[in-house]
Amino acid sequence: MSDSYEFLTAHNIPSYLASHTEISTIVDHNAITEVKEVGDGNLNLVFIVTDKHGKGIVLKQALPYVRLVGPSWPMSPDRARIEYETNVIHAQSAKQFVPEIYFYDSERYIIAMEDLSDHKVWRTSLNLGEQNHGAAKSIGEYVARVLFATSIFGAGADAHYKGIARAINPELCLITENLVFTEPYFPADRNSYLPENEIDAKAIIEDSRMALEMGELKYKFMTCAEALLHGDLHSGSVMVKSDAKGNEISTRAFDSEFSFYGPIGFDLGACFANFYIALARATALRRKDHADFIAGLPGELWDSFEANFRALWPTRVDKRVFSDVLLEKLLSQWKFDAIGYAAAKMTRRIVGLAKTSDIETLEPAERIGAARGVLRSAQMAIRERHINTDLNSLTLKVRKIIDEVRTGEGN
Repeated sequence: MSDSYEFLTAHNIPSYLASHTEISTIVDHNAITEVKEVGDGNLNLVFIVTDKHGKGIVLKQALPYVRLVGPSWPMSPDRARIEYETNVIHAQSAKQFVPEIYFYDSERYIIAMEDLSDHKVWRTSLNLGEQNHGAAKSIGEYVARVLFATSIFGAGADAHYKGIARAINPELCLITENLVFTEPYFPADRNSYLPENEIDAKAIIEDSRMALEMGELKYKFMTCAEALLHGDLHSGSVMVKSDAKGNEISTRAFDSEFSFYGPIGFDLGACFANFYIALARATALRRKDHADFIAGLPGELWDSFEANFRALWPTRVDKRVFSDVLLEKLLSQWKFDAIGYAAAKMTRRIVGLAKTSDIETLEPAERIGAARGVLRSAQMAIRERHINTDLNSLTLKVRKIIDEVRTGEGN
């Protein structure tokens, strides 16, 4: 790995655009009106460049370290290649749900892609109390389409095995393995929380059942190469565009640099977790109507995923032993897994590194209860899935826990 390549800046971007014919026509490098750095994520530089004609482009550059921490945490910028290739592959089966990619610079690890400034990050929209009708359904379809297409069912054996070899992503998988499945369940330097939530973090660490199930989930994450996952699918990696009434115009999934071949339930569970975190925020802010809306999102996303996967099933490459009976078992297993992965993600986002603005932007008095509600819901969900995987029922129980914590009944 070389860390000697030139980093993008507002100053050198015009000359960079001019020197690459693949993107020089997307925006006018001689008439740039704004270069805005929007890389508020944990890893990369991200610039939105616009010209006087109203055209725009996004340039995303992988740094040779974790941006959230700095050069003390080195990381291969080759993750940009993985994101680029995953986006191209996912576009083959779900083009309407991913940004258009114009160019990839393999020497400087830069992806040039469609400007989605007319969209809004879904997490931001949810934080503001907005309702985006249809977005969860679209993400469910996106997950079904890309995971079927890259699974053994849609791709066939040869393409599937070659895809696994291409998409090996050890450094970013290791981040997930540590931050999601390990550190929240043991005293770790990177864990943090409000002093008032220490009792809740301690309850997680002392929950031996939770640790056991995280071990099982982590093992499956590390060994089960079912399909080419997005790998970090949550409300912060989805862009939404809605009309004045909140009805969907466009929904796009982006930031797939954590992509790898893994268990199908993982992407689904990551979405469920972020819906429940958003639910905790809405409850803390006493936004009942918005909480009602959010409570319907897990079921809406799953129903869309299941319906679309079922619709694709008849096109599977090998019908000899991959029967309809097998599909029923797989769907049941994926939902069971997804609820477990949701519990892992919920816990990580409260006590681990890289938290969410849903909770962190609340006032401390509200944040304490919201964080407690999310953690207790995770402990409930990891057990409940062994009894009942109905998402509407699970969401009712999550909501009850979050409500009771907010009112003091659950303290």
